[in-house]
Amino acid sequence: MPKLAGKFLNLLFSTWFMDLIFDEFRDGKINLDKTLKLLNKFDVSYDYVHVKKVFKKNDKQKSGLITMEDFRAIYRTLLHRPELHELFSSYSPNKKVLTVSNLCDFLRKEQFELDVNEARAVSLINKFEPIDEARSQREMTFEGFIRYMLSEECSIFKQKHRTVYQDMNFPLCDYFISSSHNTYLIQDQLVGPSHLWGYANSLKKGCRCVEIDCWDGPNNEPVVYHGHTLTSKITFKNVIDVVHKHAFEASDYPLTISLENHCSAPQQEKMAGHLLDILRDTLCTSTLDDSMPSELPSPEQLKFKILIKNKKVGTLEETLQRRGQRCMGQIAELEEVMESEDDLIDEDPKAQLIKKPLARLASAPKKDKKDKKTHKVKVAMLLSELVIYTASRSFVSFEDSKEKQKFYQNNSIGEVKGQKLISKRAPDFIAHTTNFITRIYPKGTRTDSSNYDPQEFWNVGCQMVALNFQTPGVQMDLLNGKYLDNGGSGYILKPEFLRKRDTDYNPHDVNMKFRALTLTVRIISGCQLPPSNLSKSNKADPVVKIEIHGVPGDMNKQQTSVIKNNALNPRWNETFTFNINVPDLALIRFVLEDQMALTANDFLGQFTLPVMSLNKGYRHVPLVSKLGVTLKPASLFVYICCYCIWSSFPVFNPLPFKENTNTAFQNGAVAEVSSVAQKENGRPVAVHLKF
Repeated sequence: MPKLAGKFLNLLFSTWFMDLIFDEFRDGKINLDKTLKLLNKFDVSYDYVHVKKVFKKNDKQKSGLITMEDFRAIYRTLLHRPELHELFSSYSPNKKVLTVSNLCDFLRKEQFELDVNEARAVSLINKFEPIDEARSQREMTFEGFIRYMLSEECSIFKQKHRTVYQDMNFPLCDYFISSSHNTYLIQDQLVGPSHLWGYANSLKKGCRCVEIDCWDGPNNEPVVYHGHTLTSKITFKNVIDVVHKHAFEASDYPLTISLENHCSAPQQEKMAGHLLDILRDTLCTSTLDDSMPSELPSPEQLKFKILIKNKKVGTLEETLQRRGQRCMGQIAELEEVMESEDDLIDEDPKAQLIKKPLARLASAPKKDKKDKKTHKVKVAMLLSELVIYTASRSFVSFEDSKEKQKFYQNNSIGEVKGQKLISKRAPDFIAHTTNFITRIYPKGTRTDSSNYDPQEFWNVGCQMVALNFQTPGVQMDLLNGKYLDNGGSGYILKPEFLRKRDTDYNPHDVNMKFRALTLTVRIISGCQLPPSNLSKSNKADPVVKIEIHGVPGDMNKQQTSVIKNNALNPRWNETFTFNINVPDLALIRFVLEDQMALTANDFLGQFTLPVMSLNKGYRHVPLVSKLGVTLKPASLFVYICCYCIWSSFPVFNPLPFKENTNTAFQNGAVAEVSSVAQKENGRPVAVHLKF
């Protein structure tokens, strides 16, 4: 029996509540401003629009003032959500408090904390229970339960994944690396401004590869802009200053500066001088021990280092041999394979206006596709010697790379060419990315700075899938969601099947081979959802869409019904099931929209995260705007359950299997059993997956 009887608990709540609000009601009534002040005192997250609406509803005399009872009604409307009370009551015998034992049962059965103990339950009571008397008796009231359920403890995103938890000691090519395209642009690709903010913004978001387009500028100072366009110019020196300032704000792991270098040799030397003078010890100017390595170093080994990605004269071994020699004023000619016209303009002649014009080639007689053109470029040795682990090399073919490419050389491939390679030669593409860093960039016709779908390139292991960070939308939601993982470090360890040299993985043929799982998502309710931009009131008609992004066979989208005229606390209680063949590559995107009768739905908010970062149990999904800004307290309340589909592929970290137990959903709760057992010809075919 709980130590605190029901009537006494009601008295305790009233006393606690009155103690907090009494001073504000000395004059009898309070206005909206004091109402907001009191909500802050209760540590209640609120949306002003919703509070104002509920305030007006309770201000029956339309005087702009409310009584104590009115405030209590507002408080309960915002915080005492029925779905939370139902859940609380199902584990509280007297519907008033949870004992330590009750709370342990809840955590074990509903939140999948299988190793929970009394100490864990007591720590939650001490952290979230606001009523002193209950806390001293090691009991949690509904007030404490609400605060727990709305805290980061119950976020859909795993707490562990908010820190760097992956092994960071593999070679660089074994990681997905957050990458930006034309980082200096903050609008379109033709006439928009170039701005230092582009670099600061990307780096603060954890980007680990930024791009700089360098051109000859006045007074021997290189400038950065989108060549042959009307975009504005900024100096290379200022860009490096900003990069140096923000390089390691969001992540300690190495930053790559990708140079698209159009400068003359003298101005290349100027660039090298700025890199050396400004970046100093952070600039990677040699191998780790000044000896020739046999593979790329790891992110851990390169912490707080900045790598230069550019054309390189000769080999890395020759660079090491020349250490200590003066190379100022020395210029070398580098013969490189020219990308075909199709590669550069992605088979769209309009792109000639904006990306590496090929007028001199257009009139030349066409040659066989296998007959690759070469040309010579002048490279300042001072700049070339700064290229250590990230030497740019033109991509010719997978066979050419396998035969000639060095481990420290990387390729840049346009999205259209990359898509063709995925379609026709996915296994070869995967084999290529297990050995070499591969950067993907948008096609030149994306003059509006729109983005391609990055997922298809992650599916084949491309490390640097570069997007226009300045353009919000589904593509950037996927990138931001993916790189939430591993502490937002900008580095995600690729799954083993994308690191193994002899992998049999193919994104077009994955059935039951790669820890497939069944994911069940129940959309329960919404809380203080953002109002529609197209509505004069906050009476939105919300609908939730759930998208799975991954290998082609995993792509899926389902949605709830529409709740009419309710953005404050809509309830759906709708369940959706997804079979995911390759969960290690899958992302889940929750999208909230306002259904519009005559036009397309109005976007209200979204949240994207890796499937493997999902917390199981009752969780809240925090919503963010198109620009990635938090919309707190707007959230969705969901229940997550998943289990691994049994196959010959070894199941990673499964829970103990019990042949005679079954999953039971009772009032939306998973029964105490933690294993899922299905039988086919007397053989178990599914087991609960702990990830």
